[in-house]
Amino acid sequence: MYKEPSRVHTISIFTTALDQLRGCVLRMSSLAQLNLKNSIKGLLERDDDWCNNCIADDEEIDLLEMQIDHEGIEVMSRFQPVASDLREVVSSIKIGANIERVADQAVNIARRARKLNEQPQLPELHLLDRAIRLSLTMFDDAVRAFAERNAALAVELKSRDKELDLLNKELTDILINRMQDDSANLPSYLNLIFISRCLERIGDHACNIAEDIVFAVSAEDIRHPAKQ
Repeated sequence: MYKEPSRVHTISIFTTALDQLRGCVLRMSSLAQLNLKNSIKGLLERDDDWCNNCIADDEEIDLLEMQIDHEGIEVMSRFQPVASDLREVVSSIKIGANIERVADQAVNIARRARKLNEQPQLPELHLLDRAIRLSLTMFDDAVRAFAERNAALAVELKSRDKELDLLNKELTDILINRMQDDSANLPSYLNLIFISRCLERIGDHACNIAEDIVFAVSAEDIRHPAKQ
């Protein structure tokens, strides 16, 4: 005699699929964190091996992004989730895309670092220190907020992004002035400006991740706060 499938069984399969999707996002974020740190090591330690590791490992992150897209679409088509479950699936896909872009910025930093390593070291390299610390911390906290479903931590990232934007602007202005006085090192100054811009973009992607976390957890859209 036909017996209707147990709803508990169906929920269990859905929960497993959702956990697998989250696990894939977390694996991807861990690889992106490692790649970003490797690119920074290559920059600060003037070591091309760290840069090369970052560039070589980027392909695995690209593959994970495609896997997240595939699994997310499959979860939606198989289980047709609603409310908070649907928000989590959609947010996971969007977060995966932002993690991939962070990894792309890490690769850009690694490539610029290799060019800098071909030239004498500039003391201006350490003007990047604050931006490096802030961008790394922002991305780490965005990943932690996702892992813990911590909307409060995610919201905090928005204010830190403004600080990173300001650091990028200040550094760009300083380096443009250096270029006018020291044209011989113009290519190196340009590479530092591009790296600063990459760090600023990493902060932007960390904020995008934070926005999706808040939406997934509380259904609140904080992308465009009302102007007072």
